[in-house]
Amino acid sequence: MKNNLGKTAILILILIAINFMASKFYKRFDLTKDKRYTLSETTETILEVLEENAIVKVYLEGDFPAEFKRLQIETRQHLEELTAINKHIKFRFIDPLEQAEELIKQGLQPSRLSVQEDGKLSEAIVFPWATITYKGKTENISLLTDVSVENQEQQLQNSIENLEFAFSDAIHKVSFEKKQTIAILKGNGELDDIYLVSFLSQLSQYYKLAPFTLDSVSLHPQKTLEQLSAYDLTIIAKPTEEFTEEEKFTVDQFITNGGKSLWLIDNVTAELDSLMQSGQSLAFNKNLNLTDLLFSYGIRINYNLIKDAYSSTIRLADGNTGNKTKFNDYIWHYHPLITSKNKHPITKNVAPVNLRFANTIDTLKNKIKKSVLLQSSEFSKAIGTPVIISLEDISKKPEKKDYNKGNQILGVLLEGEFKSAYANRVKPFETPLLKDKSESNKMVVIADGDIIANELIKGKPIDLGVDKYTSVRYGNADFLMNTINYLLDDSGLLQLRSKTIQLHYLDKEKAYAERTFWQLVNIVVPLVILALFGLIFTFLRKKKYS
Repeated sequence: MKNNLGKTAILILILIAINFMASKFYKRFDLTKDKRYTLSETTETILEVLEENAIVKVYLEGDFPAEFKRLQIETRQHLEELTAINKHIKFRFIDPLEQAEELIKQGLQPSRLSVQEDGKLSEAIVFPWATITYKGKTENISLLTDVSVENQEQQLQNSIENLEFAFSDAIHKVSFEKKQTIAILKGNGELDDIYLVSFLSQLSQYYKLAPFTLDSVSLHPQKTLEQLSAYDLTIIAKPTEEFTEEEKFTVDQFITNGGKSLWLIDNVTAELDSLMQSGQSLAFNKNLNLTDLLFSYGIRINYNLIKDAYSSTIRLADGNTGNKTKFNDYIWHYHPLITSKNKHPITKNVAPVNLRFANTIDTLKNKIKKSVLLQSSEFSKAIGTPVIISLEDISKKPEKKDYNKGNQILGVLLEGEFKSAYANRVKPFETPLLKDKSESNKMVVIADGDIIANELIKGKPIDLGVDKYTSVRYGNADFLMNTINYLLDDSGLLQLRSKTIQLHYLDKEKAYAERTFWQLVNIVVPLVILALFGLIFTFLRKKKYS
């Protein structure tokens, strides 16, 4: 008796010790093949900054489609992982229907999902959103990616893959101080501020922005270069006037001294507004005097225009209905829609990007690494300039033989040690910052300046990438934001977009076709097993006690 009591006491002490150790030392093991529950070092670094409670509200509670439950479960598990790293993460799930109007006012728009049950198709309204509040700052988190995909299941998979990036990005916004600075280059006929409002307001959530005019180079070249070198990145958005040698040298030395750059260049003047007024217009070449500068970095922007069978639309007057003018939308091949197929973090899960009168890019052989970010579809062609563009092209049926030039490069990422365009030339001015070659650096060149330009309705800017006539939202803003983040991101936040998770979904058609069979299996088989067990048990009992 005493021996048994002693063993029981020892067992109890062992259990108490195990529980004590478990409370002090916490460890979770991710046994999934794709390591979906393993947080990256980037996320862990971001979480370390939280010193107070960060309140997360997730609006994924209530009745919604079964497959959408997967997003709810994955979101909960991801938040549990975040809490395991930092106890300041506090989250709760809320039924959005109780406060739907208030959520809509906050910009949390509902989504419509297709639901297939018993062979019938219906719609469900859900609020795939979360919010995080930290030190008085609140950020909305979209849990459902707005990417054009083949089906709803693929959209849900993309959304689950994007969870870590979405939450880490939001935590980064509300907890980190803005440190890096971006110069918006002015002085060479760049886009007016009203066309940059949408993107720059979004960009200002992450970085410090300031306009920078190169005009002062002519009077104070050394000082201008010194001031520009204080910035981390410069954006050159659709210049229309020629760069002087002093201005080019200033930008060149900014790059060789480690500055990042985003070039959004149109080498051809072609505007839709002038085309609408007369029905046709001349597309002619610009002389920006940048060819030798970009050539030294390893690319050349051509003097041409791309025409792509896969394009967006323009709206034209098409007769009258009564006393009102009738309008229709027509495919316009000079506005290519770019769907990237590569796995680069900049383009992953980004909706098609809408370009306007874009030029092609040639990549040159040098030691610079080049990654194509944007390219036309295989059914495209480049036409030389100058050329007359006419709205009559809309009525012409495109011939497949004419659109057979394959994918044309329209945007490229350059990474490496950039050689100065003035390395073996006379310098426009003397400077103590002179360098003939940069250390490891990055830049992106897009052969279209309108990629960053938001449209106007009654003189007021709308969101970048939104078509003012059709309200279709393209991926311009996400693409450019990813580009800036990649160029400036030392923490690797954007790499989280490359996370891939393989989900397995139920074959709905097969399940519906075979539902009677599986219902019988689930009902009859357990009963048969139970009956057999009862018979065997009865037989053995009788045999033993007869």
